Amino acid sequence: MKLTGKILVVDDDTSSLEFFDIMLTNLGFETIKASDGLMALDKIRIHKPDLILLDNMMPKMNGFEVTQIIKKENDFRKFRNTPIIMFSALDSAEDKVLGLEMGVDDYITKPFNFSEVLARIRNVIRHKELTNQFLKRERRLAILESLNTNLIAFTRHAKQPLNDLHDEFKNIDPANSEQIQHLKDKYETYYKEVKALLEGIEDEILEIEKKGSKLKEEELSLEELEKRISKHLDVLPENVVEK
Repeated sequence: MKLTGKILVVDDDTSSLEFFDIMLTNLGFETIKASDGLMALDKIRIHKPDLILLDNMMPKMNGFEVTQIIKKENDFRKFRNTPIIMFSALDSAEDKVLGLEMGVDDYITKPFNFSEVLARIRNVIRHKELTNQFLKRERRLAILESLNTNLIAFTRHAKQPLNDLHDEFKNIDPANSEQIQHLKDKYETYYKEVKALLEGIEDEILEIEKKGSKLKEEELSLEELEKRISKHLDVLPENVVEK
């Protein structure tokens, strides 16, 4: 089963770029290559990758600087949630902590082998999928909460005038035409208000139902999500190549 998605590989080492290009393409990914940080930023704008493999030690702009721009600058705000896996020859705890604090999703120390990289890619993709599904569920809950709030507001608005009309009706004198006309006028006014409210609520319910159904169609159960991820990601090359 082939994997899918666009992965941007950023490294000033040509052999490393070619290695990832071959390995990831064979697994079904679309691979985009950049040899420095400035080129990577251009590629991000153009190709909108699903994941970035980013070398830290590069000329012109290192991986930390690229990450800072993606996570902080307004020009890249639409890419802030793009997962980043950083590679580095630096093995200090400070560098790893700095990368993670900047928003890097994973940090791999060189040298590494491809099976490790693929496992990290798998974990990052799983985390991204789960996060997306939870966000969709939160949106559905927010929609339902909006509907609930409006229904409560409607019932509160409608309840007291209805009680007043009922009390006035019980005490009306059938022989008093002025009293009957007054009650009739109140009823007409109340009827128009309630009708307008009901029509507004109905329109909102239909709109919320439409949005909710769309989100529900896109939403997977955790069990289904895990099955789908496993189905597409339980693929390892028979011979992993150390890099």
